[in-house]
Amino acid sequence: MSHNVKQPTGQKRLTNVAIVRLKKGGKRFEIASYPNKVVSWRNKVETDIDEVLQTHTVFTNVSKGEVAKAADLKSVFGTDNQSEICLQILAKGELQVSEKERHAQQESMFRDIATIVADKCVNPETKRPYTVTMIEKAMKDLHFSVKPTRNSKQQALDVIKSFSDGKVIQIQRAYMRIKVRVPIKEGGKKIQTKLRKVAKKVEHDEFDDEELEMVILIDPGSFREVEELVREGTKGRAQIEVLSLKDVTEGDELLE
Repeated sequence: MSHNVKQPTGQKRLTNVAIVRLKKGGKRFEIASYPNKVVSWRNKVETDIDEVLQTHTVFTNVSKGEVAKAADLKSVFGTDNQSEICLQILAKGELQVSEKERHAQQESMFRDIATIVADKCVNPETKRPYTVTMIEKAMKDLHFSVKPTRNSKQQALDVIKSFSDGKVIQIQRAYMRIKVRVPIKEGGKKIQTKLRKVAKKVEHDEFDDEELEMVILIDPGSFREVEELVREGTKGRAQIEVLSLKDVTEGDELLE
């Protein structure tokens, strides 16, 4: 499909080309890829290189169809193997996007981040989840800037941390509700004491003749800690049941 790449810049076919540029050895090198495929390749979602590259050709200017000289490739990359060099540029080069595309990507990521925050958190007073729109507004009040090099989940955790002082919005992570059963002879009393320290709230805590049964709310990030604590303390004879992944009151938080 290289003939598509070498068309004059006025040709509409070029609008479907995503350019990756690498400056090395004082020279500029470019490759022509398909839109939206570069990020997929870098995230290992796309594994077929022919689905990423429009042509295994290294250019000095894709838009003008100017192909890089073999001597320059050999000098800068130590090889003139076009496919190998394309992979290097794909890995280290800068994806060229228009200002309009960049803005659209940032808006999309901003909403993704807000959606993750809304899904993980609640209003601590009402236990109701916030709408995505309310989280977006709070993020704007916080003057939060999207970082394209970091994934949405990492940035959502940053946002939650930034909200923790309560100045912009009252928010907390939605807790996980779990039930734990521990045989008394397997250290039920000790486990009870340890679980009370980890729990954000103890809803049920009762011994019968043979076992301890507790229903507690914990931060989702503490689940592994609870699991290990119970398993190691009871030699694997306890039971943990997740009753709900999020302890929330039904219905969204509404704007007053």
